Amino acid sequence: MPLRPELTHAAVPLIEEVEVVDEQGRVRPAWLPGERPLTVYLDKRELVTLMTLGGAPEHLVLGYLRNQRLVDDIEDIAAIQVDWETESAAVTTRTGVDRIEERTARRVVTTGCGQGTVFGSLLDEVDNIRLPGDATLTQETLYAIIDTIRLQQSVYKQAGSVHGCALFRGSELLMFVEDVGRHNAVDAIAGRMWLEDMTGEDKVFYTTGRLTSEMVIKGAQMGIPFLLSRSGVTQMGYQMAQRVNLSLFARCTGKHFLLYTGRERFRHSQPEAAAPA
Repeated sequence: MPLRPELTHAAVPLIEEVEVVDEQGRVRPAWLPGERPLTVYLDKRELVTLMTLGGAPEHLVLGYLRNQRLVDDIEDIAAIQVDWETESAAVTTRTGVDRIEERTARRVVTTGCGQGTVFGSLLDEVDNIRLPGDATLTQETLYAIIDTIRLQQSVYKQAGSVHGCALFRGSELLMFVEDVGRHNAVDAIAGRMWLEDMTGEDKVFYTTGRLTSEMVIKGAQMGIPFLLSRSGVTQMGYQMAQRVNLSLFARCTGKHFLLYTGRERFRHSQPEAAAPA
């Protein structure tokens, strides 16, 4: 039986009811999504403070460690203890982390909501990523994914102000996570995949947020060949997707989408329309 870390289960309420006054002077209830600081300590060394909704803090921390490549194997993690009274997550490893000072010395501030960061050495590892070239996604499956997200119950529909990320196998929804920052939501899914020893080659990842280089790198590190968003793509996100050969879809709403990169994996239900002369 593979070793797995001992985890607390410290999820907190995701929304809070408050009173507001509308444009007609009426007092009525409204809902706010939570936003809580969570400072991550790795073997008592402070790493980062994440602003989070708090729905899956242990998975968030696991995914952060995985996506930052700070811990190589989940079996190296002995425990993650989340304590909201101290707003901290204490990560204990079994044997320590090799070259931790060197590996955390250089940080890059990203465009992630809540101001995300990645450690600079990550960019040096991008060219080692290999995504499956034989994976395919049909237009019918893409539409089914968009429709599933449209019908999904969410904090966003009730309170707004959050991003959602989802993991699919074909049109089957496997995970759905919301957080105040899209980078947190993707980290929480990455953490759960790591915990459950789940691979990404037959998966599709969906996010409500824009597709930046950080999002593309994280999707590629998870081994997922398809990344979908209802929002747009940044120039560096596009360039990074080309670099790792990831299939990138944006503006996915209703029956509309734009496929930017990785066209060879996509199967249209009808021939592509010719570009206007």
